[in-house]
Amino acid sequence: MSRVANNPISIPKGVEVSVGGGVVTAQGKNGTLSTVVPAGVSVQVEGGAIAVEYNKSDKRQNALAGTTRANLANMVQGVSTGFERKLSLVGVGYRAQAKGDVLSLSLGYSHPIEYKVPAGIVVETPSQTDILVKGFDRQVVGQVAANIRAFRAPEPYKGKGVRYSDEVIIRKEAKKK
Repeated sequence: MSRVANNPISIPKGVEVSVGGGVVTAQGKNGTLSTVVPAGVSVQVEGGAIAVEYNKSDKRQNALAGTTRANLANMVQGVSTGFERKLSLVGVGYRAQAKGDVLSLSLGYSHPIEYKVPAGIVVETPSQTDILVKGFDRQVVGQVAANIRAFRAPEPYKGKGVRYSDEVIIRKEAKKK
């Protein structure tokens, strides 16, 4: 039984949440996000908190309620404070530079990689080997970070590549003669 859905989500100041027609919309200083509530799960906004209600005896509704509650919590946090994901470049000559809505990556290939950043996402490069992906939609921030990482995923022998800052690469031992 999921206990995630039983916890109410507190709504911070400056965030408005509205429920109507099976759609929950959160609006804050960063933007507006909305999600569809699955059948069998209902969402109530009361007293500065969001509550998810469902039939506790149904396994499917139990799972959907936990997922819905997590998505709603991500929406509320996204429109109020936002999300960020940090990437690090490890390797000789690996560099990144943000130019407006284009991220230019030099990852050891014969050509630079130009990545067009989607709308609603801000990419910053505080140094040549660090990339910060910021936005208010957690799913899009994670997907953009995964797309950037996929250009040169870290390899297990030398650890070179694009990695998340908190990622641990398990190194393999080189072949011995």
